[in-house]
Amino acid sequence: MKLFRFAFFLFAFCAAAQVRAELVDGVVAVVSDQAITRQQVQDFAMPALDALRRQYTSDSPEFQQKLNDVLTNSLELLIERRLILREFDSEGYHMPDSYLDQLVQDRIRERYGDRVTLTKTLQAEGITFEQFCQDVHDQTIESYMRSKKVTQEIVISPFQVEQYYKAHQDDYKVEDQVKLRMIVLNKTGDDDTNTPALVNEIKSELKKGLPFAQLASVYSQGSDAKNGGDKGWLDRTALRKELSDVAFSLKPGDVSDVIETPEACYILKVEEMHPAHVRPISEIREDIEKTLRAQKHDELERQWIESLRKKTFIRIFA
Repeated sequence: MKLFRFAFFLFAFCAAAQVRAELVDGVVAVVSDQAITRQQVQDFAMPALDALRRQYTSDSPEFQQKLNDVLTNSLELLIERRLILREFDSEGYHMPDSYLDQLVQDRIRERYGDRVTLTKTLQAEGITFEQFCQDVHDQTIESYMRSKKVTQEIVISPFQVEQYYKAHQDDYKVEDQVKLRMIVLNKTGDDDTNTPALVNEIKSELKKGLPFAQLASVYSQGSDAKNGGDKGWLDRTALRKELSDVAFSLKPGDVSDVIETPEACYILKVEEMHPAHVRPISEIREDIEKTLRAQKHDELERQWIESLRKKTFIRIFA
């Protein structure tokens, strides 16, 4: 593919320390009557390329593959931006200079703190202040047009949510769950007799009516001791088999006998139990709506960008 040949061609400058000085700029694509240069693709991709250099060595296969992906994607995104900017102009929109000035000041304050820090950063990246302002201008227009043409067109009805819910019942199944408290005492070795004895003493205290949570906070060596041994809601897979077999055989309010394993001794208390069920739509309506909205957004955006491509001359050079 042309894009991948282009990406591979740029590998040399990305691997070198002085990439900007070594790159001879040239046109890699034309959108209508506007050119996109290698330097523009490089500048657009620079944050991602810097991240790649931190993660991979420049001679690794992973670096080369990721590099191709980043550069190819960056060119595609720049083409999309040019298409969107052209649509903005063709529909007669205009960004006042005063509004752009305010956007630039806001960007400086949010990302750099002050003009001095911005200037130093731009100098280090080889970017002029004019290029910075142009990027703010283009990003703002792109965001506005994507919102106007895509986001505002999305409407998710209650019927769509219910249909999705019915079609994805398996995704919302919840296995049997118990709300559990636990007292854990770790053994000091295979011949440890003190720990089992202490656990039996704790059982005696429980029979006298002392609160399980209070005893757990005093004696338990588990990670949830400070919360009275509260483990929250658990399904069978969250517990080792010796514990889950007992926990799911108890009724709410029951306290187990001492459960001894090679490593520790346990006492369990089941506070509540939920049998396996499908989560009601009332619990997940918002999540489903977000899923449908994201799917619709991607679909509408693809359709919109494709419509812009069809009515615009685009040429990509090898």
